Amino acid sequence: MDHFHYRKGDYLCEGVALKAIAAKLGTPTYVYSLATLRRHAWQLTEAFAARDGEPEALVCYSVKVNSNLAVIKALADQGLGFDLVSEGELRRVQAVGGDMGKTVFAGVGKTEAELLRALKAGIFMFNIESLAEAELLNRLAGRLKRRAKADFRLNPDVDAHTHRHITTGKKGNKFGLPIADAVALWAKSKAWKNLELTGVHLHIGSQITQMEPYRQAVKKALAAIQALRSRGHRIETLNLGGGLGIIYKDEQPATPQQFADAVRPLVKGQGLRLILEPGRYIAGNAGVLLAKVLYIKPGEGRSFVIVDTAMNDLIRPSFYEAYHGILPLRQARGGKKALVDVVGPICESADFLAKDRLMALPAPGDLLAVRSAGAYGFTMSSNYNARPRAAEVLVDGKRWHVVRQRESFSDLWRGESIPAFSKA
Repeated sequence: MDHFHYRKGDYLCEGVALKAIAAKLGTPTYVYSLATLRRHAWQLTEAFAARDGEPEALVCYSVKVNSNLAVIKALADQGLGFDLVSEGELRRVQAVGGDMGKTVFAGVGKTEAELLRALKAGIFMFNIESLAEAELLNRLAGRLKRRAKADFRLNPDVDAHTHRHITTGKKGNKFGLPIADAVALWAKSKAWKNLELTGVHLHIGSQITQMEPYRQAVKKALAAIQALRSRGHRIETLNLGGGLGIIYKDEQPATPQQFADAVRPLVKGQGLRLILEPGRYIAGNAGVLLAKVLYIKPGEGRSFVIVDTAMNDLIRPSFYEAYHGILPLRQARGGKKALVDVVGPICESADFLAKDRLMALPAPGDLLAVRSAGAYGFTMSSNYNARPRAAEVLVDGKRWHVVRQRESFSDLWRGESIPAFSKA
């Protein structure tokens, strides 16, 4: 469920007509619904709340999905922790006062500087990806006279049945360690005086709509945990990662409660606290991207709807062949539908927002909303073709706030310089 809807023919985010935002700020502009962010965060925390003697899960929002400070602050106020993959994300969470005691640091290529920054910040846990990383973290923690808490990320070789670019738990992916290797490496942990391995981490992919891959991965993780405990290792947490899917078109993803019902019985009585790293589920359907129609160009068997919003603003259709619903800000009243490609102005054939889409043919000047754009939208945007990045807006009931100004053209070359060239 989200808080975008038509009222008297106008498309609204909560109580705000999106055409009013477009008139004030122009396009492209990202618009996020605070009520939707809060609702989805609550659904997850409620589904995994403490019950039947099992502890509540630690829900850590995946900052890479949407790292706007206002979004992070709103979720921190909801009591969520955070999942990080870079020092920049760590600094963003710190900037809004996020709880470091609920923060985990993931990622396959953490630098020494990033590990030091996270250690000094006092984060809850590191998700370790390799023996070399574990040894480096142990040395750095010793240098600071601290004891770091961590888990090893397992690669359970489970097919998440999602797009090939966002599956992360199959053999051959760069993430995690094969279970047998991880169990063998755990024996080395007794020599690490400043590193405390207390958990197991999984992350099998993103936009997962079926529960069976999670069940398979959890069962494999529990077998590894049993083997580790039999060798005297103390395992307290099981991090299930993120990946819970959302509706882009006609998917029927599991709800947070169905997710909890699928995995909680498997870990019941195991003395494990679950950690979750959701991102897309919280932010995906909480955002839209506003676009303006520039031209209608007849083509072979279809028309091209040329808009001012491009793959540099939203790369998911080009990169993942992803579907995003597109709706007019003024509701169409009947009329014949046409087969169209919705394309942007960038000089790439891959620059499109929709292909082979049957929709009411808009007119130049019409405004459109690209739905389900709150996750992996602005965070993956770029300045390709020297295009300033979009503005971002957060709607709260009948009020809206600009939470990121649109980049100016001078922002495009900020930090660059022209040296004094010697004469040829």
